[in-house]
Amino acid sequence: MALITYLVEDNEIVLENLMEALQEIASVQVTGHGATQAEACQWLSSHDGEWHLAIVDLFLKEGNGLGVLAGCRKREPYQKVVVLTNYATEEIRRRAADLGADAVFDKSSELDDLFAYCAEQTSREAEPENRQAQLSAVLRLRAAAAPAPHRTPSRG
Repeated sequence: MALITYLVEDNEIVLENLMEALQEIASVQVTGHGATQAEACQWLSSHDGEWHLAIVDLFLKEGNGLGVLAGCRKREPYQKVVVLTNYATEEIRRRAADLGADAVFDKSSELDDLFAYCAEQTSREAEPENRQAQLSAVLRLRAAAAPAPHRTPSRG
Protein backbone atom coordinates (compact mmCIF):
# COMPACT_ATOMS: atom_id res chain seq x y z
CA MET A 1 0.00 0.00 0.00
CA ALA A 2 1.38 3.38 -0.99
CA LEU A 3 1.49 6.41 1.28
CA ILE A 4 -0.76 9.07 -0.29
CA THR A 5 1.36 12.21 -0.17
CA TYR A 6 1.05 15.88 -1.04
CA LEU A 7 4.20 17.97 -1.64
CA VAL A 8 4.47 21.69 -0.97
CA GLU A 9 7.58 22.83 -2.86
CA ASP A 10 8.14 25.75 -5.22
CA ASN A 11 11.44 24.65 -6.78
CA GLU A 12 10.62 22.49 -9.84
CA ILE A 13 13.97 20.65 -9.82
CA VAL A 14 13.70 19.79 -6.12
CA LEU A 15 10.07 18.78 -6.63
CA GLU A 16 10.84 16.40 -9.51
CA ASN A 17 13.83 14.83 -7.74
CA LEU A 18 11.91 14.45 -4.50
CA MET A 19 8.90 12.85 -6.21
CA GLU A 20 11.11 10.34 -8.00
CA ALA A 21 13.11 9.45 -4.90
CA LEU A 22 10.04 9.12 -2.65
CA GLN A 23 8.27 6.81 -5.08
CA GLU A 24 11.35 4.68 -5.59
CA ILE A 25 12.66 4.48 -2.03
CA ALA A 26 9.63 4.69 0.24
CA SER A 27 6.52 3.49 -1.70
CA VAL A 28 5.09 7.00 -1.66
CA GLN A 29 2.33 7.96 -4.09
CA VAL A 30 2.49 11.71 -4.72
CA THR A 31 -1.08 12.70 -5.53
CA GLY A 32 -0.54 16.42 -5.81
CA HIS A 33 1.76 19.34 -5.20
CA GLY A 34 1.58 23.06 -4.72
CA ALA A 35 4.01 25.98 -4.83
CA THR A 36 2.07 28.44 -2.66
CA GLN A 37 0.51 28.45 0.77
CA ALA A 38 -2.95 29.07 -0.69
CA GLU A 39 -2.69 26.17 -3.17
CA ALA A 40 -1.49 23.80 -0.48
CA CYS A 41 -4.10 24.78 2.10
CA GLN A 42 -6.90 24.56 -0.47
CA TRP A 43 -5.84 21.10 -1.68
CA LEU A 44 -5.24 19.67 1.79
CA SER A 45 -8.57 20.92 3.13
CA SER A 46 -10.57 19.85 0.07
CA HIS A 47 -9.06 16.35 0.33
CA ASP A 48 -9.42 16.23 4.10
CA GLY A 49 -9.04 12.69 5.42
CA GLU A 50 -7.89 11.33 2.06
CA TRP A 51 -4.14 11.91 2.35
CA HIS A 52 -1.57 10.34 4.67
CA LEU A 53 1.43 12.66 4.49
CA ALA A 54 2.17 16.27 3.57
CA ILE A 55 5.79 17.28 3.04
CA VAL A 56 6.11 21.05 3.33
CA ASP A 57 8.92 23.43 2.40
CA LEU A 58 9.03 26.65 4.42
CA PHE A 59 9.79 29.22 1.73
CA LEU A 60 7.21 29.25 -1.05
CA LYS A 61 6.35 31.42 -4.06
CA GLU A 62 3.58 33.02 -2.00
CA GLY A 63 3.00 32.58 1.71
CA ASN A 64 5.05 30.09 3.67
CA GLY A 65 5.12 26.57 5.01
CA LEU A 66 4.33 27.69 8.56
CA GLY A 67 0.95 28.87 7.28
CA VAL A 68 0.40 25.47 5.67
CA LEU A 69 1.25 23.79 8.99
CA ALA A 70 -1.24 26.00 10.82
CA GLY A 71 -3.89 25.03 8.27
CA CYS A 72 -3.33 21.34 9.00
CA ARG A 73 -3.79 21.47 12.76
CA LYS A 74 -7.21 19.75 12.68
CA ARG A 75 -6.12 16.76 10.60
CA GLU A 76 -6.88 13.14 11.45
CA PRO A 77 -4.41 11.31 13.75
CA TYR A 78 -3.16 9.09 10.91
CA GLN A 79 -2.28 12.14 8.79
CA LYS A 80 1.29 13.36 9.20
CA VAL A 81 2.82 16.68 8.21
CA VAL A 82 6.57 17.12 8.01
CA VAL A 83 8.77 20.06 7.10
CA LEU A 84 11.59 19.67 4.59
CA THR A 85 13.75 22.79 4.51
CA ASN A 86 17.24 24.15 4.02
CA TYR A 87 16.74 26.13 7.23
CA ALA A 88 16.25 23.44 9.88
CA THR A 89 17.51 25.58 12.76
CA GLU A 90 16.48 24.93 16.35
CA GLU A 91 14.13 27.94 16.18
CA ILE A 92 12.45 26.62 13.00
CA ARG A 93 12.17 23.12 14.52
CA ARG A 94 10.52 24.59 17.62
CA ARG A 95 8.11 26.80 15.64
CA ALA A 96 7.19 23.91 13.36
CA ALA A 97 6.54 21.62 16.34
CA ASP A 98 4.41 24.33 17.97
CA LEU A 99 2.30 24.44 14.79
CA GLY A 100 1.85 20.65 14.79
CA ALA A 101 4.65 19.34 12.55
CA ASP A 102 5.35 15.68 13.17
CA ALA A 103 8.99 16.05 12.10
CA VAL A 104 11.44 18.49 10.51
CA PHE A 105 14.13 17.40 8.05
CA ASP A 106 17.03 19.35 6.59
CA LYS A 107 17.18 19.11 2.77
CA SER A 108 20.96 19.10 2.71
CA SER A 109 21.72 16.56 5.44
CA GLU A 110 18.59 14.60 6.45
CA LEU A 111 17.03 13.24 3.25
CA ASP A 112 17.83 9.66 4.28
CA ASP A 113 15.99 10.34 7.54
CA LEU A 114 12.98 11.63 5.57
CA PHE A 115 12.96 8.50 3.39
CA ALA A 116 13.18 6.28 6.48
CA TYR A 117 10.31 8.22 8.06
CA CYS A 118 8.21 7.76 4.91
CA ALA A 119 8.96 4.03 4.79
CA GLU A 120 7.92 3.72 8.45
CA GLN A 121 4.68 5.63 7.79
CA THR A 122 3.96 3.41 4.79
CA SER A 123 4.19 0.28 6.94
CA ARG A 124 2.01 1.87 9.66
CA GLU A 125 -0.60 2.93 7.13
CA ALA A 126 -1.06 -0.70 6.09
CA GLU A 127 -1.98 -1.80 9.64
CA PRO A 128 -5.68 -2.78 9.86
CA GLU A 129 -6.55 -0.30 12.62
CA ASN A 130 -5.07 2.58 10.62
CA ARG A 131 -6.87 1.50 7.45
CA GLN A 132 -10.15 1.38 9.40
CA ALA A 133 -9.50 4.81 10.97
CA GLN A 134 -8.91 6.30 7.54
CA LEU A 135 -12.02 4.71 6.06
CA SER A 136 -14.14 5.93 8.98
CA ALA A 137 -12.75 9.46 8.69
CA VAL A 138 -13.33 9.67 4.95
CA LEU A 139 -16.91 8.38 5.28
CA ARG A 140 -17.61 10.79 8.15
CA LEU A 141 -16.18 13.76 6.21
CA ARG A 142 -18.10 12.87 3.05
CA ALA A 143 -21.34 12.50 5.01
CA ALA A 144 -20.78 15.89 6.64
CA ALA A 145 -20.16 17.49 3.24
CA ALA A 146 -23.21 15.92 1.56
CA PRO A 147 -26.21 18.19 1.14
CA ALA A 148 -29.12 17.47 3.42
CA PRO A 149 -31.94 15.57 1.73
CA HIS A 150 -34.72 17.81 0.48
CA ARG A 151 -37.99 17.20 2.27
CA THR A 152 -41.35 17.97 0.74
CA PRO A 153 -43.85 19.28 3.27
CA SER A 154 -46.71 16.88 3.84
CA ARG A 155 -50.23 17.96 3.05
CA GLY A 156 -52.81 17.08 5.51
